Amino acid sequence: MTRVLFVCTGNVHRSVLAERLLAARLPRGAAVRPLSAGTRAWPGPGMERATRQALERLGGDGSGFASQELTAPHVLGAALVLGLAREHREAAVRLAPSALRRCFTLKEFVRLAGGQAGDGGRPGDGGRPGDGGRRPDGVGDLAGVVAAAAAHRGRVAPVPPEEDDVADPWGRPRAALDECAREIDALVGRLVQVFGIPSSVQVSEALRVRSG
Repeated sequence: MTRVLFVCTGNVHRSVLAERLLAARLPRGAAVRPLSAGTRAWPGPGMERATRQALERLGGDGSGFASQELTAPHVLGAALVLGLAREHREAAVRLAPSALRRCFTLKEFVRLAGGQAGDGGRPGDGGRPGDGGRRPDGVGDLAGVVAAAAAHRGRVAPVPPEEDDVADPWGRPRAALDECAREIDALVGRLVQVFGIPSSVQVSEALRVRSG
């Protein structure tokens, strides 16, 4: 099972939404397991009520969640670590420096691996954006995509720091959490394309057409 780890501060809003929205988009049997943790999380069962409501409005499942603090084994055990802001990416690298090339912000990874840096294709191979090296079982060559994105990172101009962060909705009006959830949902949709995995929506549509 290939682990994709999302990291935010409290493991209450942003990383939770990313974990469960990615899970909702993955087809049954996909060899990717989304996880999440927080750099200053208080471990405990259950999802914060407003987060769960925002998640469920977008089709995610909030059951069985437990927040956890980010540790070095979390980072080392993940094929890809995605911070919801730069501070979270940096925290992961401090815990496990050897994982540097597997640590990005979510926005950064989507931008680099999705061919959004101006070259029109997947980093390193000139392919189509979001190709992801699709295999017959529907699972992309994630290690190859991650390595290509890491190589591409040093060859493109940096963006302003705020462009790589998903704003923290903590302590802000409910509308800010809903906006955050929608932004993360859109990013996760692009992430699935980058992985080269057909989304659960695509799989359901294909089955419907086939049965019809």
